[in-house]
Amino acid sequence: MKEEIREARFDNGLVVLTDRMEGVRSATLGFFFRVGARHEPAELNGITHFIEHCVFKGSSKRNAREIAAEQDRLGGNLDAFTTHEETGFVIKVVDDRFDNAFDLLADMTGRPQFDEADLVSERRVIVEEMKMNEDSPEEVISDIFHREFFPGDPLGLTITGTPETVATFNHRLTTDFHHEAFSPGNLVIAAAGNVDHEHLLELVRSSSFGLRHTEDGTPKRGLQKPTNAAPFVIEQRPDLEQAHLFMATPTVAARDPHRYAADLLANILGGGTSSRLWQRVREECGLAYSVGASTAMFQDTGFMAVSAATSPDQLREVAEIVIDELASIIRDGVADEELALMKDQTRASILLGLEDSAGRAGTLAQCEMVHGRQIPVEETLSNLEAVTADEIQQQARDFFSPECIALVALGDLADASFTRNDLGIGSK
Repeated sequence: MKEEIREARFDNGLVVLTDRMEGVRSATLGFFFRVGARHEPAELNGITHFIEHCVFKGSSKRNAREIAAEQDRLGGNLDAFTTHEETGFVIKVVDDRFDNAFDLLADMTGRPQFDEADLVSERRVIVEEMKMNEDSPEEVISDIFHREFFPGDPLGLTITGTPETVATFNHRLTTDFHHEAFSPGNLVIAAAGNVDHEHLLELVRSSSFGLRHTEDGTPKRGLQKPTNAAPFVIEQRPDLEQAHLFMATPTVAARDPHRYAADLLANILGGGTSSRLWQRVREECGLAYSVGASTAMFQDTGFMAVSAATSPDQLREVAEIVIDELASIIRDGVADEELALMKDQTRASILLGLEDSAGRAGTLAQCEMVHGRQIPVEETLSNLEAVTADEIQQQARDFFSPECIALVALGDLADASFTRNDLGIGSK
């Protein structure tokens, strides 16, 4: 499906992007802010996520019930999220409701009330979310990994914050942080589907974001590149039936030209049912229902992670298979047909994603926030195709060194007595 991308840059730093899709009736609109948990001072850990919640509690034009009713009236497809580096509000509607969708998002995110009574209520909700996460092994092991892999850095802090920090988020703190961080200079408005670029610009110009000026278009707190650790953590959770495993190595950052090779390497290792780990761990050995590998890339760093869940007495065997496959790629590289298969899989995923307006709106915003420009799909596919088996092997040699491998395990592991040395991965 052909891309028809247009952009506009306002004097106050606001960026507006559209990708018109012919022959569809859907329209996806997203407000993406260049602020996340990584931009928070430690004493305000969790405030970005808190604001993401609280904008639903009331605005200059709507109370919480009216926001909920409008959301349902538009189809109920409003999603909000916070990561370490961004916060987003995305709504997908029928094209003739696009103006209503814009009005709702602009009102919620630009003019929230942050009433003290609502903040008290939402603080309780956030604490319940933390408790819910504590009941999810996948969430717990991810939090442990980030804390230990990025020690002393905001990337190691949880996105939700802690009960202690959240308890301090009153009207003044919340309003001040929102005014600074959720400003036009930090905002990318992206729309895809049956949308008209000039009409969206008219809506923006009439909104508070189009009219408001800011002193600084980026979060005031600067970022420092973190130093990665190589933790080896076995956490006891006797209430769990399975042992959950998370193994990771460093990888390239989101802007690195070798990012295509890094993603293909992760896919070869554990990106699908034909991947090495899926075939060995599940199909050959029957050790896990699911096993996979993926990359997480930030502005200045990244990691590649393998995750699996298995019986506690099989945990060491699964870890040994992962290490064996990492060593195999360093030693022997990857076969041309193996690389070609993963290129085909990735190409299909990219092209099929072009048929969804939500996916295309998200891609617009990500390209702008990460690269400062739109990357045509042809360029992406060309870069993907250019990756060689030698480049893949070099990636493995650069990042799969034994002393850099991190391991976190969670479960009923009282009898799990193996160490880094037992697995042959040494110490960093």
